[in-house]
Amino acid sequence: MRDNPIKSTVDFDLNGVQHGFLKVPYSGDDSGWGAVMIPVTVVKNGEGPTALLTGANHGDEYEGPIALWGMTNELRADAVNGRVIMIPAMNYPAFKAGKRTSPIDGGNMNRVFPGDPNGNITQIIADYFSRTLLPMADYVIDIHSGGKTMEFLPFGAAHILDDKEQQARCVAAVDAFNAPYTLMLLEPDATHLYDTAAENQGKVFVSTELGGGGSASATSVKIAKRGIANVLMHAGILSGEPERGPSVNLDTMSSECFITSEHCGLIDMCNDLGTEVKEGDLIAVIHDAGRTGSAPVEYRSKVDGIFMGRHFPCLIKSGDFLAVIALTVE
Repeated sequence: MRDNPIKSTVDFDLNGVQHGFLKVPYSGDDSGWGAVMIPVTVVKNGEGPTALLTGANHGDEYEGPIALWGMTNELRADAVNGRVIMIPAMNYPAFKAGKRTSPIDGGNMNRVFPGDPNGNITQIIADYFSRTLLPMADYVIDIHSGGKTMEFLPFGAAHILDDKEQQARCVAAVDAFNAPYTLMLLEPDATHLYDTAAENQGKVFVSTELGGGGSASATSVKIAKRGIANVLMHAGILSGEPERGPSVNLDTMSSECFITSEHCGLIDMCNDLGTEVKEGDLIAVIHDAGRTGSAPVEYRSKVDGIFMGRHFPCLIKSGDFLAVIALTVE
């Protein structure tokens, strides 16, 4: 396999604080011999664990970029034991466009791993993460939210893994992140996720969903900032004890937790996120937005749980995610 064409302007082995770029060669209509310049910060102090921190895996999710851009200005080398690599906007073309996917090639970063050095821009970036950045890391934190089309209760997530010792280390890190909700996930199609690429290399991986609607609130950004610092303390990279608050344990192991729309129209949600619902409770109705006087279609919960996620905004089409009801775990 060919070497990845991305060149870094920072030295990942150098002590101190460095701000630079991952330069991705790109020839387009606006720049024949140009490059996509992905901002990166490395903070290193001696030997110790490495944490790889990312935001904007999807470009319309903002808690990660806001938290990490702030950290690039604040984190000092003498506060670190080991190394912290921060890439606030992983899919930088998508981030600049305010879109989930790249405007250059349509690539969904979280569906192309392990990537391809001979592929399009998104695949090249994924390959650089797979073969250059992930091998350096011990802990990987990837901050997600719902973007423009979904909204979630703020949760940290670990995955069900075949390696139970690795799973336990991931769960401990997610517990340290200490979002208001903590979720165990069994991904239905995990093959090409960044999560899977990291976990296949034995890394401790922490994921989140911290809101949505294509924006970020003061509360959701605070959760991201506190959670990242908590995991760095848990890893021994920062000194101190993680800041703890209450967290509700959830899972979505049953396929019946997920509700998919079979209709197009206007959503009338019958509950707010965080509401406890019972099997059979009305979750939403969808009005036919093409005519008046048509009876709306009802969607009901198939499980007892907490209304954890919803489609955003209020127009929906057949096949779209409508809602997810999470099960409470004692």
